[in-house]
Amino acid sequence: MHISFLLHNAYGIGGTIRTTYNLANTLAEQHDVEIVSVFRHREDPVFDHVPGVRVRHLVDLRPDTADAADPERLRPAEVFPHAEARFHQYNALTDRRIAEHLASVEADVVVGTRPGLNVHLARQTRRGPLRVGQEHLTLDTHSPQLRRTLRGVYPRLDALTTTTEADARSYERKMRLPGVRLQAVPNPVPAPAVEPSDGSGKWVVAAGRLAPVKRYDLLIRAFATVAAERPDWRLRIYGRGKQKDRLRALIEDLGLYNHVYLMGAAHPIDPEWAKGSLAAVTSTMESFGMTIVEAMRLGVPVVATDCPHGPGEIISDGTDGRLVKVGDVKAIAGGLLDLINDDEQRQQMSHAALKNSARFDPARIAERYESLFADLGARTGASAGGRMRGSLHRTRAALLGSAYAVRDAGHAALRKGRTS
Repeated sequence: MHISFLLHNAYGIGGTIRTTYNLANTLAEQHDVEIVSVFRHREDPVFDHVPGVRVRHLVDLRPDTADAADPERLRPAEVFPHAEARFHQYNALTDRRIAEHLASVEADVVVGTRPGLNVHLARQTRRGPLRVGQEHLTLDTHSPQLRRTLRGVYPRLDALTTTTEADARSYERKMRLPGVRLQAVPNPVPAPAVEPSDGSGKWVVAAGRLAPVKRYDLLIRAFATVAAERPDWRLRIYGRGKQKDRLRALIEDLGLYNHVYLMGAAHPIDPEWAKGSLAAVTSTMESFGMTIVEAMRLGVPVVATDCPHGPGEIISDGTDGRLVKVGDVKAIAGGLLDLINDDEQRQQMSHAALKNSARFDPARIAERYESLFADLGARTGASAGGRMRGSLHRTRAALLGSAYAVRDAGHAALRKGRTS
């Protein structure tokens, strides 16, 4: 089948961009795949894509291009929703280019990758292709105004995917989407190109935007307790963001300049995870938790706050990592010290993390999307020679998707039992 992804900017850096490339590269082993980027601001994409994935753009923002000087860019967008976080980057030119693309797209499945693009998808895609919207944030992070907009147009989609079961339940409770297939599919994380951590480095590693929601201030304060008891351990925090100066000042105030290091951004990040023996996530909210899976795929157990929505669906507490109370410095420090002071338990969790995180391999996630597309095609009467080529392939994908759904439901039941 021909699968077309519509992405905000395929030439940038970010979790949704990385996830889209991971999924597209894997689907391209069996299907015709393209990534259509609304914007292009540099010559080449940051993330690699296999030869079977075509990358093209709709609006070229590189200097001295006709698009960069187009007067339509001065007029506000009318289709892209005002309440969407990226609205200020959209305009009459993007409205027109996206509409032209969706009116003529030659694909069996068109996948939108953020709410504003899903609105375009729902309203403007020509008759024929399946319309699948992805939610990479969460419903609860959207403003009431954006929710009203989505409630009005999302019923035109064939399916909407969330990255967690918790967010799927939020959509079921709070949105009326008759006829829309709602399904949780986690983000894919490929097997690293470096060897897993050997657990010998006395480093705790964290990575992500230096933003308030990540609560690195709590991690730094917790590490003051860790350093007092285990001064041989250090903390590295990778990422850029507006809180850099504030966090650096906190490190100085706490006298941790020899124990906590702000490392800036790292690409690729895998070699940095592999240098650590523990990872830390202290967010108040995670729409999924890519960094958790990235660390686990290198055999690095994660101590994470049990925040909505992702960590509790990724980490099996006490088996391949630790979940601690949100916003609690003492709990974060305690979780780190428990594993720092217990080499045997840390090694056991390392092996479990490496094994359990394989469920996020792109091949497995791609199979779940194939199953979804096959089910949607069958429901809408797609021809065998069109959207869903090959009955054997459809049967295999459907069976695998059902198996993963049963497994995930079992995991959810176990988590519910532990917390009740």
